[in-house]
Amino acid sequence: MNQSSERLWTTSFITLTLCNLLLFIGLQMTLSTLPAYAESALHASPVQVSLVTSLFAFSAIASRLFSARALEKGGRNLLIFLGLAVALSSVAGYYFAGSIFTLLLFRMLFGVGFGMASTAFPTMASDVIPIRRMGEGMGYFGLSTSLAMSAGPLIGLSLLQGPGFGSLLLGTAVALALILPMGFRLAKSLPGGHLEPPAVPAAAAGSSPYRRLLLPCLLNFLLSISYGGLLGFLALYGQEKHLQHIAYFFLFNALAIVVIRPLSGRIYDRYGAPALLIPGSLFIATGLLLLSFASTTAGLFPAALCYGFGFGSMQPALQTWMIQSVEPRQRGLANGMFLNSLDLGVAIGSMLLGAVAMFTSYAVMYRYSILAPLLLLAVYLLVLMMTRQNSKRKAAIQG
Repeated sequence: MNQSSERLWTTSFITLTLCNLLLFIGLQMTLSTLPAYAESALHASPVQVSLVTSLFAFSAIASRLFSARALEKGGRNLLIFLGLAVALSSVAGYYFAGSIFTLLLFRMLFGVGFGMASTAFPTMASDVIPIRRMGEGMGYFGLSTSLAMSAGPLIGLSLLQGPGFGSLLLGTAVALALILPMGFRLAKSLPGGHLEPPAVPAAAAGSSPYRRLLLPCLLNFLLSISYGGLLGFLALYGQEKHLQHIAYFFLFNALAIVVIRPLSGRIYDRYGAPALLIPGSLFIATGLLLLSFASTTAGLFPAALCYGFGFGSMQPALQTWMIQSVEPRQRGLANGMFLNSLDLGVAIGSMLLGAVAMFTSYAVMYRYSILAPLLLLAVYLLVLMMTRQNSKRKAAIQG
């Protein structure tokens, strides 16, 4: 069977991509806004504000560890509907949270529900994508996450700064509730078991998958640290600098991602990860530097574009790298580790940068956050150098 005869854009694949988009939009709408609400309405300290993001991320990571086992036993429908029910209940709980402790409790519950659903959808997507088009299909599927990570904060901040907190929660609940009818349709149309591939690519066979995933997981973790600072503190930074339209940062960030994502896939296929990770790190560092000095709304535009070009090219490249590093039957593991390293980076980044902001300012905090993409670049260049030296050594010995 040739590639052209293997359909990628099936009804099931499109539905799964839409479900994933709505799930992450629901997440991102609250990730960027609840910290600001906690500070203004519940009088939370910078450290407590950082816990709004970090505790969610840690609970989602823990939830995925158990969800992976449930998927192996064919419990994906239970994960989706139970996860959505827990997440929707938590969103309702935010409205009645009268203290920072109660808000953090519901935030952790939301992480548990989100962890369940976010583990199931990528695994289901890998079941309906033709095996020979796995990299391409997961790349498009991952675009839904990237778009949500930019559109969600924009929608959330606009609702919070406009109609108010109640409208924000209603919008989040609607995004999650729209998944339910599509989930019922998927439950009836898709086969119950995981579809194992007929063959294992030679490139993915051999060493432990955890060893092969270690480097891209570390890089994804470092990439996500600065994003944790954007989600947790951008609204507060806007208040500090008296920027009334701080949400425009996420709008232009989203536009940059939409532009760069189709190009980055072709660049990755032709030139590999270095062609994206090296310039992408520099773009992110430049975007954070420009953001830290922005004093007007117009100053947000170049910062957002630089950050979007970097993040929008690097994150899909890292996910594709991880999927291609394992056997096809281990792609669920790769997706889980990709999401967990992202959430861990957001959690650690929010906590560390929150501590920096407490002793300095949010502008200075964003300047310190530049260290994360620069460290990512340094680690990656070091590994590349060592790999090439080892290759030369082996070639000399064989020669």
